Amino acid sequence: NAEAAAASLAPYRMISADGTLVPPTPDARPLVPGAGPLPVTFENPPGLYGSDTGVIAHNLLNAESRLAPLVRPQITVPVTTVQYAFDESHNLKGPLVAAALLLMVLDTLAVFWMGGLLSRRPRRAGTAAATTAALLITLGALVGHTDIARADDAKPGDERAIEDISKTRIGYVQTGDRSVDSISQAGLEGLTRFLIEKTALEPGAPASVDISKDQLAFYPLIYWPIDPAAPMPSQAAIARVDAYMQQGGTVLFDTRDQFATGIGAEQASPATERLRDILGNLNVPALEPVPSDHVLTKSFYILPEFPGRFAGGPLWVAASLEASNTENRPVRTGDGVSPIMITANDLAGAWAVDENGDPLLPTVPSDPMQRIYALRGGVNIMMYMLTGNYKSDQVHVPVLLERLGQ
Repeated sequence: NAEAAAASLAPYRMISADGTLVPPTPDARPLVPGAGPLPVTFENPPGLYGSDTGVIAHNLLNAESRLAPLVRPQITVPVTTVQYAFDESHNLKGPLVAAALLLMVLDTLAVFWMGGLLSRRPRRAGTAAATTAALLITLGALVGHTDIARADDAKPGDERAIEDISKTRIGYVQTGDRSVDSISQAGLEGLTRFLIEKTALEPGAPASVDISKDQLAFYPLIYWPIDPAAPMPSQAAIARVDAYMQQGGTVLFDTRDQFATGIGAEQASPATERLRDILGNLNVPALEPVPSDHVLTKSFYILPEFPGRFAGGPLWVAASLEASNTENRPVRTGDGVSPIMITANDLAGAWAVDENGDPLLPTVPSDPMQRIYALRGGVNIMMYMLTGNYKSDQVHVPVLLERLGQ
């Protein structure tokens, strides 16, 4: 047995279906070299056998093997080429609307005829004429209404406003860098998909926001990735953001530098320096890392932390006035929702997905559960944004009922 083990070669690298070398599978067995060529089997698939000191190749074909092209069979059945049309759609809106109007007119005339309004008796002539006039006026009003609706639809500003207020949408700040803005959009699209899948909330598509001119009040949450290479926002733009925060909106600042330095590092990164410049012009309340008893940790999922593409950095929120009074309170909350949140964990990078729903960027460290926790953290943030103290009040219900009973 010892001699056989010494003579056998352990599987070192196997050839995958796409021709690349991969680690051996559990089914691969040691190869025992013989005098002649060894067959390829399930136990001895093609690949390299041996160790780091030396390997031998176990090939499927030998040096004399030749690959011949397949001979197309001679058949008498005629072969036709099929032409696929990828875009031969026709707009049937106009004909269908005209057909619907025609059917409505015919139906109306049929009802009038059955009611005797279209009879040839002289005493009904006035009524029939009035009915016909009313029908023409109705058709004219319908056509006019359609034209007015089309004219209104031609206003891009109104379309944007209607779209923003018809559904809950998350906004993200335009930085001017296409790579940063595309990750923000893909990240919020991934979070939107997760919200639709896991909750009853069905948000609309994420919206890019120009803080210098767009209406900010349409969005309950605005994600702002800090890009030190982007121009510093003007004082007027920062004043609009400050008014948005004072009126109940929340801005989620993300420096995305936790892997490099992080917010709490002694040597601040360029992104953190830019964030400090922005916050210096805002009316920012006192901040604290999310406490373990904060409503954010249990607004939907129970979460001890809020990782993103990076892990380890805290999520900063407005400090609660209840921090010193936690007796008989299972959850802590402030008076309303925090107008500001700050993280360095690159939340959008963890949320970002492509058209097929696959992640765009790897997490650091590479842990699939870290991405799940990041998405759950995004759900908790949205539930906190949309419900405020409602969740904390539900947790307090037993205590409130006990006090009312007393």
